[in-house]
Amino acid sequence: MMNRRRFLRGVGGATLALPFLGSLRPRTVGAEVGPKQVYSFFIRQGNGVQQGGYSDEPERFWPRELGALTKTDLETNNSDRTLSILADHAEKLTFVRGTRFGFPGNGCGHSGGLNQCLTARPVTGEGKDTLATGESVDWFIARKLGVEPLTLMSGPQSAYLAHGLSYSGPSQLRGARNNPLAVYASLMNVGASPDLLLQIASRRKSVNDLVRVEMQELLANPALSASDRQRLDMHFQAIRDLEVGMACELPAASVQGMQELADIFEENEQRIKVADYMLELTAMAFACDATRTGTLQIGTGNDQTRYYVDGVLQNTFHRISHRIDGDGDEGEPIPNADLLHHGIDKIFANIFKRFLDRLAAYAGPGGGSLLDDSVVIWTNDLSNGPPHSYSNVPQILAGGAGGALKTGQYLDAGNVTHNKLFNTIISAVGIKNDDGTPVEFGDPSLEPGMIDAMLA
Repeated sequence: MMNRRRFLRGVGGATLALPFLGSLRPRTVGAEVGPKQVYSFFIRQGNGVQQGGYSDEPERFWPRELGALTKTDLETNNSDRTLSILADHAEKLTFVRGTRFGFPGNGCGHSGGLNQCLTARPVTGEGKDTLATGESVDWFIARKLGVEPLTLMSGPQSAYLAHGLSYSGPSQLRGARNNPLAVYASLMNVGASPDLLLQIASRRKSVNDLVRVEMQELLANPALSASDRQRLDMHFQAIRDLEVGMACELPAASVQGMQELADIFEENEQRIKVADYMLELTAMAFACDATRTGTLQIGTGNDQTRYYVDGVLQNTFHRISHRIDGDGDEGEPIPNADLLHHGIDKIFANIFKRFLDRLAAYAGPGGGSLLDDSVVIWTNDLSNGPPHSYSNVPQILAGGAGGALKTGQYLDAGNVTHNKLFNTIISAVGIKNDDGTPVEFGDPSLEPGMIDAMLA
């Protein structure tokens, strides 16, 4: 007798799942029910976005009207807004305004915002040395799912404020990895040495090759019907095609590009390229089910990156966000700083779009794209430039979490604390309390509940 799903096991423990073979099935077949596979990822931009509502600066970030999102409307009626860049994915997007942080900073708004951005917890300590008093949402999800989250960064590890996004517990800041080649080597279980390409190439041998003897024995089984024999042939070819097309590996050009960054990945000019590689790695890791959640922090705590806007290398993003040529309260005004901030927001929107493009290109476990089976968030540790508010922090989501979230909408959550956003996301990825009730994430002093308008 064969089970409904048989596995061939070859050299080194390689396994190959077979299709259902009716001619070899037992008389009774039990139903197979597995957990829903939903992936979540959190991308952090610093220094707020250029949006209206706090000064005399015009609105350049959000669409003009709440309600349904369409590609046509974003490209025409909102072409001057940052979020129009995401128009290709309009039906998979959820724009959420009206969330706020529940607690003040403690001497440094950047540090306080970064620490509670994904934790929804108060901070402890003072100034740049504050820490969150609880775990972050990525770690909570990873712990519940029994996986190791990706904790990534594009930027230098040594700075006035460096990484501070992901926490495994109170004051337990997780170190973020900022070398794409080392992350790839870790995912591939090989060393990040100069012969990395050779090591990966040696692993390209098909699983079909490793289980060939067992395959031949199975095909010789006289109990196999002609239709099942044909089904097996098609199955083996499909696996070969999948391995050639994806193979849970990046294209050689991408690996070569990461190798070229091996000694310069912290440099200012590499910030966007490193972020793109980290998100390419994330999409691959999700497609291969190597993990199901993680974070990417782009820039340091008060992002001192000098970005190119309109082809010109600008002042640091931090100073542009302050609108003055200084890191504190004093300095000469930077001309057109609001427009430069808007230009930097568009850089982040394009980084996010390229990530969505990658997720949409992979098949997901639910039958649609990997983006359909994910919920990915572009968030911020501040709301705007001056005055660096903790109110109306932009939350830009994509993906329906396997059908749990209602997408294609721009909504106002009503000035709620952002733990409700995380409660909604946690529920969407399928995590509940032991008694089946929704999880309440974040500090117990915050108002519980979810953002019901986000739910399908």
